[in-house]
Amino acid sequence: MDIPRWVFFVFLLDLLCTPCLSSDSSLSSNGSPGLPQKLLDFAKSRDFSEWMIGIRRKIHENPELGYEEFETSKLIRSELDKMGIRYTHPLAVTGVLGFIGTGKPPFVALRADMDALLLQEMVEWEHKSKVPGKMHACGHDAHVAMLLGAAKILREHQEEIRGTVVLVFQPAEEGGGGAKKMIDAGALENVDAIFGLHVAPHLPVSVVASRPGPLLAGSGFFEAVISGKGGHAAIPQHSIDPILAASSVVVSLQHLISREADPLDSQVVTVAKFQGGGAYNVIPDSVTIGGTFRAFSKESFMHLKQRIEEVVTKQAAVQRCHATVHFFSEEKPFFPPTINDDYLHEHFKKVAGELLGPSNINDMQPMMGSEDFSFYQELIPGYFFFLGIGFDTGEHYESGHSPYFKINEDGLPYGSALHASLAIRYLLDQQQKFLSVEGGRRDEL
Repeated sequence: MDIPRWVFFVFLLDLLCTPCLSSDSSLSSNGSPGLPQKLLDFAKSRDFSEWMIGIRRKIHENPELGYEEFETSKLIRSELDKMGIRYTHPLAVTGVLGFIGTGKPPFVALRADMDALLLQEMVEWEHKSKVPGKMHACGHDAHVAMLLGAAKILREHQEEIRGTVVLVFQPAEEGGGGAKKMIDAGALENVDAIFGLHVAPHLPVSVVASRPGPLLAGSGFFEAVISGKGGHAAIPQHSIDPILAASSVVVSLQHLISREADPLDSQVVTVAKFQGGGAYNVIPDSVTIGGTFRAFSKESFMHLKQRIEEVVTKQAAVQRCHATVHFFSEEKPFFPPTINDDYLHEHFKKVAGELLGPSNINDMQPMMGSEDFSFYQELIPGYFFFLGIGFDTGEHYESGHSPYFKINEDGLPYGSALHASLAIRYLLDQQQKFLSVEGGRRDEL
């Protein structure tokens, strides 16, 4: 069969141009020269950092609990409108999903949680919580400010984005499983990978910490009501004492860890709630206990759940009491373990190394804390890390969930620049992979 010469010419031109594209992309796969540092310099500029600090302080003054973040969500949408960033709302009651870039694949997500805690703030400063009994004591106000900061950086450097960055503003991380509801609402549609961070007061500014593989434990909550028969404390033989039964239960639950769990398979059971009785000389009818349990594998976690129920009910029966156990799987969904993707860990080290310097990247041991970011990681590759916001004055730092918790706002530019750099470089790397595959296919032809 005769083939026109122009067909050969077009085919030859295609073969010649493909390596050129790959070569150019190879150069750009590292981003523009010094891109991470360029983004950090932008984030550290006076106007930008003051704007971001202002956002954080507004949110800090007006803390809202899970699924009640209406004003926080409104503020986020207002800032996205000012930037000209497209978004969808609401997801999971108060959630917001923003989009920056081409609107086409590949897609990478950046996540921030929005909710506060039921705590009375004890830090005396100009921007103390104005809502009695509520406080941003875990840094979610800073998380939102840094993701909005990343949004502004990405918008100003949109020419660097080779795909789409999805901004996930999520409600109800503090036990409410907001990530799961965001997923159910379609937050991860088309997304290839996701990054998230958490502020760390024990780390100085410009230092980050993480690890590949298991980082944080899976967690759940339980509550047990142990019922007996109340009566006068002077004649206990006429009563069935639920306080004694509950005390036996608390001690026996600790044996699940010390005598049943593999010492190399970290697990925790903590009873943090014990309520019963209201008088010195009255044995109550019932006692309520509650707490949390943690493990790094799903198998260990579910076995621990089963054994907690068995120990509570059977130890109560030994003391002639009746017990019921509730795990609140609907109101407070079990969090899976937070497990960092190995490839994304290497990506994180490369980008953070350029931005902060290799010496400022700490390898950390797994922790028994938990994060509902893990729900995202069950579906797609994800990476979670800790960002230093500690003070360099040598003063004692307060951990998260403390009424004295505070952060060094000098750390905010580092978080926003790192968010933006991780996203831009990930998309560039994915584009390079795509071009390499396409080039390989053409070589085979």
